[in-house]
Amino acid sequence: MKTLIISPTYNERKNVGELIKRLYDIDNTYHILIVDDNSPDGTGDYIETLKADYPNLHLLRRPGKDGLGKAYCAGFQWALEHDFDAIIQMDADMSHNPDDVPKLIHGLTDGDLVIGSRYVQGVSVVNWPIRRLMLSYGANLYSRIVTGLPIRDATAGFKCWRREVLATLDLNNIKSQGYSFQIEMNFRTWRKGFRLKEVPIIFFDRTVGESKMSKLIMLEAILMVWRLRLWRFFGWNK
Repeated sequence: MKTLIISPTYNERKNVGELIKRLYDIDNTYHILIVDDNSPDGTGDYIETLKADYPNLHLLRRPGKDGLGKAYCAGFQWALEHDFDAIIQMDADMSHNPDDVPKLIHGLTDGDLVIGSRYVQGVSVVNWPIRRLMLSYGANLYSRIVTGLPIRDATAGFKCWRREVLATLDLNNIKSQGYSFQIEMNFRTWRKGFRLKEVPIIFFDRTVGESKMSKLIMLEAILMVWRLRLWRFFGWNK
């Protein structure tokens, strides 16, 4: 499969170089797209310097910080325009283990959206404080009960998409960000009749930089799951 790995960045200069090196050590035929939101720390300019060493490295610059959801949708559009078969989404902060990428791609043999799940085999999270772990686990239980999604980790950000799924979804109509974006994309995929598959991963909390989590992102997710429930109740299938 022609594979693209998409990683949005905002002030990830300290992490992204290690991510790129690890991915190419695994398979140098992977293509990597960094979607940078004009990072003040010069992440985009740093990526430009790496292109000489990594011919399959690509950079999509956006004018400013505009949210994770829109960054991913821009990357998905780029992937479709360049005819990729498998599209991976993953964080740039090394919280997602690059060694798990082949496992996600292999999952496409019997899945259309493969989710690297922290909760499909118990709890697989390293270095999280108990409060954050309870918040994440509770949010996933809440979203599963409200929306009916048949997965245990609806807020996971480490995924592999079959191109046909992204080509079917209306990416211009995706409005949510953060946790909410992950839930909405899963829900839309499920409602279209595609196969959702979870494979177990171990999630490592970032050791460099700061989390982008905020109260606004959490509130958006709380409200989004009820919106999705209403869409399902009224037969929404767009």
